[in-house]
Amino acid sequence: MPPRQTTAARPAIDGARLAALLAEINSHGANPATGGYDRPAFSPADMAARRAFLAAMEADGLVAHMDAAGNVIGRIGPPGPAILIGSHLDTVASGGPLDGALGCAVALECVRAIRDAGVRLTSPIAVVATADEEGRFGGMLGSQALAGVLPDGWAERATDSAGVRLADAMRAAGLDASRLADAALAPGSVRAFLELHIEQGPVLEVEGIDIGIATAVSGCAVLDVVLEGAANHSGTTPMDMRRDAFVGLSRIGAALPAVARDHGTGDARLTIGAAALSPNAAHTIPGRADCTIILRDMSGEAMDALTAAVLALVEEAAEAERLAATVTVRSRLEPVALDPALQAAFARSAAALPGTSARTMPSGAGHDAQTMAALCPSALLFVPSRGGISHAPDEFTPWPAIERGAAVFLATVAGLATA
Repeated sequence: MPPRQTTAARPAIDGARLAALLAEINSHGANPATGGYDRPAFSPADMAARRAFLAAMEADGLVAHMDAAGNVIGRIGPPGPAILIGSHLDTVASGGPLDGALGCAVALECVRAIRDAGVRLTSPIAVVATADEEGRFGGMLGSQALAGVLPDGWAERATDSAGVRLADAMRAAGLDASRLADAALAPGSVRAFLELHIEQGPVLEVEGIDIGIATAVSGCAVLDVVLEGAANHSGTTPMDMRRDAFVGLSRIGAALPAVARDHGTGDARLTIGAAALSPNAAHTIPGRADCTIILRDMSGEAMDALTAAVLALVEEAAEAERLAATVTVRSRLEPVALDPALQAAFARSAAALPGTSARTMPSGAGHDAQTMAALCPSALLFVPSRGGISHAPDEFTPWPAIERGAAVFLATVAGLATA
């Protein structure tokens, strides 16, 4: 990409340009009824956002393409191993405007700022918007494909919570799940992966800290639980003769805090975030309950212990209520320690920006940096989240905090790409 200036200057974030790019991304999937954004992986809104982001990269002179997994990647600079930067564009249902989208917008703005300053790159920079980071089909499909760590046979079996097959969703989006392996980046082709993200927690805001530098990312397992009893009339079936699937589910939910306390570390998290009863009728005893249990911890050994404890809990609840139970581990991502040298680079960039405070912290939420660590050194930078709210329309970070985080990110990327 030819620079717009003939003499190099210090690159700087253009806040108005960054805001415009973020707004363009969020024009796709905006839901006026909820105030949130609906870009589930491989949906028409998600694919429209990907195509628009690809077009924006091409307009800025990046050599860009969409790979076999739906990842959008654009590259500038000389040949050689790249500094890969970015995040994801997909959202949860009625998600917020920043989760993922901000990291993609900041990544492209960094390239624009470096171009405008006439900086001569000694390493190429590649901007990426990954596919299905939110785990519609379990795991983090796009970054797992890039890192070459998709489990064997997983893509053929994967379905979402509504039973839609990954292969069918990709086919509808013009992609072929049988070619996912083609998305793997060659070992040695990436020098580092850097991601900017909102914290999705309250720590930075409560402590009045500008920048969070992640030291590690929690592991995450997705367990699908099915309890089957007997649907019956709520008025004629005595309490001691019921096989009530919801009562079994209630036993499980009520016991999860104790399981986390007794079998996990202080970073353990167990959540039932999705549940469904069948038949779902006021005067009918539920004959079936389906739920998803999300299991997180910073220790792989603790994740093993938590999984075993949840399996035992489900069996105990099923036996107590005379239910049949099945548990399927849909996906599992191991906890990952992030690269110390890149953490130090973020810290130096923050220290060099007047009035900027920073602290190290673990990440309880999963991120693409977690899976990319299998391919290359990876790092993750946080900006504060108001109230710690994320995955909701009220997700918010003050714009000055966004610009400050983007400036720290830009300084780090520019330093790596010109070293």
